[in-house]
Amino acid sequence: MKWAVVVFPGSNCDDDAVQAVQSFGDEVHKVWHQERDLSLYDAIILPGGFSYGDYLRCGAIARFSPVMQGVREAAAEGKLVIGICNGFQVLTESGLLPGALLRNDHLQFRCELVDLTVHNVNTPFTAAYTEGQTVKIPIAHGEGRYVADEETLRTLERERRIVFTYRRNPNGSALDIAGILNERGNVLGMMPHPERAVADWMGSADGRALFASMRRCAKEAIHVG
Repeated sequence: MKWAVVVFPGSNCDDDAVQAVQSFGDEVHKVWHQERDLSLYDAIILPGGFSYGDYLRCGAIARFSPVMQGVREAAAEGKLVIGICNGFQVLTESGLLPGALLRNDHLQFRCELVDLTVHNVNTPFTAAYTEGQTVKIPIAHGEGRYVADEETLRTLERERRIVFTYRRNPNGSALDIAGILNERGNVLGMMPHPERAVADWMGSADGRALFASMRRCAKEAIHVG
């Protein structure tokens, strides 16, 4: 399968994402934000960093990049899209995911390995985990506090679209949210960095199962197609 890692001006986790995918032996390309056509790819990663220097708001300028047209089209076609950290912020700003990411409640940048609980393993991103499993994934953000109106939060809970929560909330996110899905279930946004947890020498290999889940789902879709 083919992966695309979108690179915005200011992205700094693109190489991490590329190396995580390459560890499975898959083909992966960096795609500059000016590219509009992502039709050749089976899965798309919006990596972490500081797109456009986080001017205005995190992800607020990146949402207007030409590549987001391709991301929207891919999502509409049912392809898998994951936004990690800044990528999550871009997805909310672009309307592909509900809610917003604000400054951490303590106003401090957090960079540490945290415990997450996995919810709803019947998704393309979590199928290789077990329900209720605790996984260790690193965070590195200053604006990772997920917020949404009460109706949206109730909908996310009711539809089981909250797929990761923090065991100990590091940023004040509503409902301890660390990662959510879109309504269709093929777009995931998460603040923790699974691409930085794919080998034991990194301190955890728990992020590897996320990419394994995506690979299996995408390959099944390719085979069916």
